[in-house]
Amino acid sequence: MLLAYLLARAGLPVTLAERHQDFDRDFRGDSLHPWTLELLDRLGLAERLLEQPHVKARQFRLRTPKGLITTSDYGLLDTPYDYVALMPQAWFLDFLAAEAEALPSFELRTGAAVNGLLGSDPVRGVTLRSGEEIDAELVVAADGRYSRIRALAGAKAESQGATTDLLWFALPRHDDDPPDADVDLYFGTRHYVGTLGGPGRWQVGLSLPKGGYPALRDAGVDYVRREVAERVPWLADRVDLLTDMNETTLLSVDISRVPVWHRPGLLMLGDAAHVISPVGGNGILMACQDALAAANHLVPALRAGTPGSEALAAVQADRESAIVTVQAQQVRVEQTAARARERGKPVAPPGFLRLLTRIPAVRKRSARRNGYGPEPVHPSPELERALDLRPTPVHA
Repeated sequence: MLLAYLLARAGLPVTLAERHQDFDRDFRGDSLHPWTLELLDRLGLAERLLEQPHVKARQFRLRTPKGLITTSDYGLLDTPYDYVALMPQAWFLDFLAAEAEALPSFELRTGAAVNGLLGSDPVRGVTLRSGEEIDAELVVAADGRYSRIRALAGAKAESQGATTDLLWFALPRHDDDPPDADVDLYFGTRHYVGTLGGPGRWQVGLSLPKGGYPALRDAGVDYVRREVAERVPWLADRVDLLTDMNETTLLSVDISRVPVWHRPGLLMLGDAAHVISPVGGNGILMACQDALAAANHLVPALRAGTPGSEALAAVQADRESAIVTVQAQQVRVEQTAARARERGKPVAPPGFLRLLTRIPAVRKRSARRNGYGPEPVHPSPELERALDLRPTPVHA
């Protein structure tokens, strides 16, 4: 959606095919990081987006059996957006869609499920389930971790070694809930629980071993309620609102990536190219940075004609190192959790982290790395001119 907006704003014709009729779905990722908000600010969109209800998370905390660890403090960053904005992803998509539809060269096609590719070397468009064909100079696959287009192209994502799954559900938010629990992990034996705040609700994730859902399902909803109430006592007064396992969603955690993200006439981005674990909430950030990196190369290439392999390879070259870094960190977290479960010990971060994160500079560095990614993407001078971007907000 973001890439389609950027291309259309640069005056390029773009059609976005969405298989569903709308974006009214319960996405897991709801976090907009400082980098994302700064980009939206430069596009002149941030102020209007943030008129929608949202929660400002200024710290990321780990709550362990031995005490509280604040790993990242976004409030220490020198930027107008010194927080992570939490709002339902569907609202963000609806907002971007409305902004894009105001551009004359953008077309949104809903209920448009892709079931085939036109051509193979190069790809020259797609066919829809309806039988309609859409010709294109370039097809961008941004259709998620179970990418249909990736499968049609014969590409495969290689697993990097996820060991955890997550059981997700929502509970109502109360006015007297802790004001600082919006991005927290609560550690304990066998499981950890994540809370993600939002307008009017909490998203709650209970960790379980990879492939452990059948055993959890057999244990039943009472077991889930007890585990959450034990880890997060202030939610104990409402866990009974979870009455059935059918009210939960199993998120099979994946950390994987495709070795080559492109074919002639085809580019894969976001989870279609590299699946990010929900740990750290980096998914939207990585996807938005993919979009900007792609726009940097595709705007001049499309203006000149059909993007060649050099332009498509340049997008992967710009982004792959950051993705490898993020995924490697997530794999280390996964392996640490797996070892703790095997030993029957609390799933918790190392003790030295408590001492290290008492240093404000460490919390600021962690916030900067999480809020901007390991290799922040910047608009190219040509894209800045094409989009008439505002100056960059001051940040550190």
